[in-house]
Amino acid sequence: MLYTDGHVGWLVTGHAAARAVLADHRFTTDPSMLHPPIGERVTQELLAEVPGFFLQADPPEHTRFRRQLTGQFTVHHMKRLEPRIEQITSDRLDAMEQAGPPADLVEEFALPIPSLVICELLGVPYSGHHRFQRRSRVMLDLDSTPEQVREALDDLMGYMRELVDHRRAEPGDDLISGLVSARQLTKEEITGVAMLLLVAGHETTANMLALGTFTLLRNPAQLAALRDDPSLASTAVEELLRYLTIVHLGAIRAAKEDVEIEGQVIKAGETVTVSLAAANRDPGHFEDPDTLDLTRPGTGHLAFGHGVHQCLGQQLARVEMRIGYPALLRRFPGLRLAVPPEEVATRSTMAIYGVHRLPVAW
Repeated sequence: MLYTDGHVGWLVTGHAAARAVLADHRFTTDPSMLHPPIGERVTQELLAEVPGFFLQADPPEHTRFRRQLTGQFTVHHMKRLEPRIEQITSDRLDAMEQAGPPADLVEEFALPIPSLVICELLGVPYSGHHRFQRRSRVMLDLDSTPEQVREALDDLMGYMRELVDHRRAEPGDDLISGLVSARQLTKEEITGVAMLLLVAGHETTANMLALGTFTLLRNPAQLAALRDDPSLASTAVEELLRYLTIVHLGAIRAAKEDVEIEGQVIKAGETVTVSLAAANRDPGHFEDPDTLDLTRPGTGHLAFGHGVHQCLGQQLARVEMRIGYPALLRRFPGLRLAVPPEEVATRSTMAIYGVHRLPVAW
């Protein structure tokens, strides 16, 4: 494929090849070696300057950061969070019901739930949500200028740095306090890690909740199945993750040395874009892949990636969605779009796919 800067690289669309690339240590996430499929390299290069932003680090540096966090995102730990997530979800639905229709599901439901959850987990005051949500959008917008990205990043890092200082002075029962007390990372590294978790922790799940609901509203038989049988929640979440694959521009890797994948030699220095969306619709791995089927057994999708960079917060995202979708449909069994589907604007210029707004009624 031809990249925006003229580099000629590779596009991986098959499920098996995607897994092979993402699991192979001979591929790197080093931003200095990557070429963007869309937009400029500015965000990658700026984020590479942030200590603790370990998405763009390879082992052993990546391992050093991830080791500090793994225990916070286990299935067991997420299970303990379920009652609080259920309460947050119920509170948002109460607010929607009291305000009455129509409502923007993004602002009233999909965005607040993961934002509140990740704020509590990290120890970030939710009162600052407008600030970090606004800055996150700028950083993820492929149309943002370098100056806009730099301003958003500097402001968000400054905000998180103040919070780290506060937790150093007054520790609590939260993730940032735990990182401070562990004394394994520097202040700037903790700031970068916290910033990464804050942005990733609300952007991805918020867009899945909104886009998933939009998709269900356009597939009424599937919506009715989930509404009438909440036991489908787990398989429904996995199928929506597969079907939608909101990380729609990558993953992106570069070969550190010549690598052969399925008979093709990828030369050292060449960039590879792994289309997670295409891999999740690979007919060689999924039967009838373009059909949404909430009863589809098993998982095997790559919506959370694969290999050492597989999404750290995937279990948290799953819990939020397993609780969120059925609760929404139970509370509002007559949920419907308040505008024609073609008027729902999608986030086509954003690094994370979704909808900007989702007007609904009931």
